[in-house]
Amino acid sequence: MEDKVLRKLFLGFIHIHILHHAKEHPIFGVWMLEELREHGYSISSGSLYPILHSMKSDGLLIREDKNVEGKVRKYYTITEKGDLVLNEARKKAYELFKEIKE
Repeated sequence: MEDKVLRKLFLGFIHIHILHHAKEHPIFGVWMLEELREHGYSISSGSLYPILHSMKSDGLLIREDKNVEGKVRKYYTITEKGDLVLNEARKKAYELFKEIKE
């Protein structure tokens, strides 16, 4: 199957992963890249950071900058709107899983 098609499909899953983890605890880019890789997603920082910025602009995440060892690290946490979106995505994903599982 064409890699470009799968990438488009998995982009939604990546958004759900981000919201899920940002609900559990504040996340930052490098940590999220590693987490996604553990789940088999091949994504670069050049792809992840625009996603995080977009989700922040959409009101799904809030960002807090912290100084960590002399460097500014951007931590993202889910917003109330993000939590509502996550809950809806979970319902839709569950329904889809029930329908397509073998």
